[in-house]
Amino acid sequence: RSNKAKNFLPQDVTASNKNVIINHLYLPPVSYSQWEEISVMDERNTPMRTYQVCNVMEANQNNWLRTRHISREEAQRVHIEIKFTLRDCNSLPGVPGTCKETFNMYYYESNNANLWFIKESQYIKIDTIAADESFTQVDVGDRVMKLNTEVRTINNLSKKGFYLAFQDLGACIALVSVRVFYKKCPLTVLNLAQFPDTITGGETALVEVHGVCVNASEEFEPPKMYCSADGGWLVPIGRCVCKPGFEENKDMCQPCRPGTYKASATDAYCTKCPPHSSSPQEQATECICEKGFYRAENDPRSMACTRPPSAPENPISTVNETCVTLEWAPPRDTGGRGDIIYNLNCTKCSGDGKKCTKCGSNVHFVPRNFGLSSTTVLVTDLEPDSNYSFTIESENGVSALSPTPKGKVVINVTTSQTGENIKDSVTLAWQGPERPNGVIVEYEVIYYEKNQREQNYTVLKTRSNMMTVEGLKPGTTYVFRVRARTDGGYGSYGGEIELETSHEGTVKHGIIDFMFTYRESDISVFPPAVLSHFVQLICFFFISFPPTKFPCVKLPGSRTYIHPHTYEDPNQAVRDFAKEIDASNIRIERVIGAGEFGEVCSGRLRMQGKREIYVAIKSLKAGYSDKQRRDFLSEASIMGQFDHANIIRLEGVVTRCKPVMIITEFMENGSLDTFLKKHDGQFTVIQLVGMLRGIASGMKYLSDMSYVHRDLAARNILVNSNLVCKVSDFGLSRVLEDDPEAAYTTRVRHTLTGGKIPIRWTAPEAIAYRKFTSASDVWSYGIVMWEVISYGERPYWEMSNQDVIKAIDEGYRLPAPMDCPVVLHQLMLDCWEKGRSDRPKFAQIVTILDKLIRNPASLRELANSSVWEDPSTPEFSVNTVDEWLDAIKMGHYKENFSSAGYVSLDSILYIMSLAGHQKKILSSVQSLQTQGTHVQV
Repeated sequence: RSNKAKNFLPQDVTASNKNVIINHLYLPPVSYSQWEEISVMDERNTPMRTYQVCNVMEANQNNWLRTRHISREEAQRVHIEIKFTLRDCNSLPGVPGTCKETFNMYYYESNNANLWFIKESQYIKIDTIAADESFTQVDVGDRVMKLNTEVRTINNLSKKGFYLAFQDLGACIALVSVRVFYKKCPLTVLNLAQFPDTITGGETALVEVHGVCVNASEEFEPPKMYCSADGGWLVPIGRCVCKPGFEENKDMCQPCRPGTYKASATDAYCTKCPPHSSSPQEQATECICEKGFYRAENDPRSMACTRPPSAPENPISTVNETCVTLEWAPPRDTGGRGDIIYNLNCTKCSGDGKKCTKCGSNVHFVPRNFGLSSTTVLVTDLEPDSNYSFTIESENGVSALSPTPKGKVVINVTTSQTGENIKDSVTLAWQGPERPNGVIVEYEVIYYEKNQREQNYTVLKTRSNMMTVEGLKPGTTYVFRVRARTDGGYGSYGGEIELETSHEGTVKHGIIDFMFTYRESDISVFPPAVLSHFVQLICFFFISFPPTKFPCVKLPGSRTYIHPHTYEDPNQAVRDFAKEIDASNIRIERVIGAGEFGEVCSGRLRMQGKREIYVAIKSLKAGYSDKQRRDFLSEASIMGQFDHANIIRLEGVVTRCKPVMIITEFMENGSLDTFLKKHDGQFTVIQLVGMLRGIASGMKYLSDMSYVHRDLAARNILVNSNLVCKVSDFGLSRVLEDDPEAAYTTRVRHTLTGGKIPIRWTAPEAIAYRKFTSASDVWSYGIVMWEVISYGERPYWEMSNQDVIKAIDEGYRLPAPMDCPVVLHQLMLDCWEKGRSDRPKFAQIVTILDKLIRNPASLRELANSSVWEDPSTPEFSVNTVDEWLDAIKMGHYKENFSSAGYVSLDSILYIMSLAGHQKKILSSVQSLQTQGTHVQV
């Protein structure tokens, strides 16, 4: 026995995520045991005790040493660390061949803590323990300690505790220490939720733990995390938020300081009181308005307190007999608000002005007299030679809260006698849209006699939103159209209205023609005062405003794609192209998949001043290397350079805390290939072409930026809830698969070694010479077209990758899918031209698809319709299946049809009526074609 062996002592564990269960060992009272408890001194002359056995001279040894009952507490998985020394059998002279250099470790679960005897057969073996280092007699003389440490694990414990036992079968060993412990996830606070110390589950089980909101916080969504088997926290879901009046600070909620406030629990931080308000105390949920200032009920708490506006200014009246135009300027003081409206009150006064009465319902206001947003009103149907007083009031959203009177101005007018010879005019009035696309400079009114537009028309312009057109002929139908001009130019004429004057010169009737394009607004048409008995005629007209112009010209020196690997510091590329997002703004909701680098989740992103949006979250799993981190973030460095409606949008990255995350927009319908398979046959051809057009538009954008995708395929196109397709997957790493369904392979021809290439989607020059260009992306786009039209079928079916390469070299190209228009299959074939320069550019593809969308009739002719229903095929009469096959020049398949049981014309008609059977027949024909059999289709 070695005098260097240490005795067993309980030891603490310094790691914060481990708990310890330790019990002293003792010798069970069994007569066959040769274990001895020995007290020795270590190098520091400190006494220590060991359990030793070295009965190697006799065969058939079976020496047992057992612990007391060890309580497992709540642990299901415990770890045993043993330290021991072992004597080399070769260093013992005269020892028989039965000498061992190993011993066995067992355990026995039990709810009884006072068992004195356990049968050997009841123990469960943990492992046979062998020494990495053994010692000799020379080592003992030199006092060289060769201590071995081994750790073993027991899983799925369920009873109150267990016994450990050590079996010696003829070795010379000394047990120095035994330490029994279990792991737990440590107490932590995340997203303002506290998660307690949690003991891990079984070998691979995740323990779901619900968090408790910290002080002054409340659940926004129930917080929970998962405790992994190795004692680490995973997948935080949900969160707590500080209550109104409190803000987050170092995993706690602290009250808002005086002068600040927080109105909603979903707001991240306290903010300074807006103008004309204050909060004198802590924990303010809103700021109190200063005297004379108010906040409307629907005003956000972040809005400054405001006050009522002053009176309208510079009132002007223009009297046209019994018609009055009232105009005024906005108030000098708007009260700090933009929701000013105007109200008009009308009174009629006697000649001496002593008696005034409210105007009756026979007086009309255009567009109205209450709730006006414009500063012009036309008043009609007034009595001639009468005195009227108009009061114009201005008010805003807080006027009703103020005790002071509303700001108002009064206009007095006197109407004149009605003329008798004005019978040839009409007044138009219209109201512009609430949010025009730019500042409206002027309106243009064009009118002409019906059916005489080309010969004689008149154009009038005005800055006002009303106009009187005079000089109209009696008994004539006129067409009026209006358009507006902004800084960006004129919009289109949005529609037209027809008005017919009577033979006396009055407007007879109006006809509405709804022909609008961009933006709508109302226009009212009414006759002048002399035609007052027709004033109830109200029509609606639509005005188009020019859209905002965005130049689409690529100028010299314009932005091009920059590869992240050109940076000496890859982290700088991330900083240049990806926005850093605070992890507190991200709420993970559920795990939706697993990527190469870690989990993929869905959740929500909330940025200050913006609405909350759904996002996809890719996280980098723990224990990553620097290279894995660079490769993971390189995709963000690439995506961050793109800004296009058909390219997946990068929202930002999280790099300043763990886990590292990439945040992108969330695409509800997932990958295009899976989506199409799920909805097989459910879309129209136009819808499918629209999807293809979106993909082509995205690829044109990438091509213009000199970016080559290299892996364009339906699996790398994502689809949102509006069926918008977006190009994705800009990662530099590809997963190599060995199964026959693998998309990528290294088994390529010529000089290529080790390259991962998606053979079925890749152009021949890229396979053979690794020549990837936008032209090779066009080839891949042709395959994507085939996938879309075939609703996600596998290109080249079950052909091996090597067979695909060989077939393409020999000129074979994929046939048209079922119900594929001829023009689309021809575009596919153009994309698959062997010569790179012979393939169309993405800009040309977009143009072609645009023309097809505008002309759906061009999609009617199907590439594979001739087998079943070709109108040009002459009629023929057949009586048997053999005659039918001969008639369609497929007589060499007679034996195949017969052996398959199709021996009557009824059976042929039946299978032809089922699209699925047609598809199978065509697929079999296509398969025969790939094998070199000629089939006329």
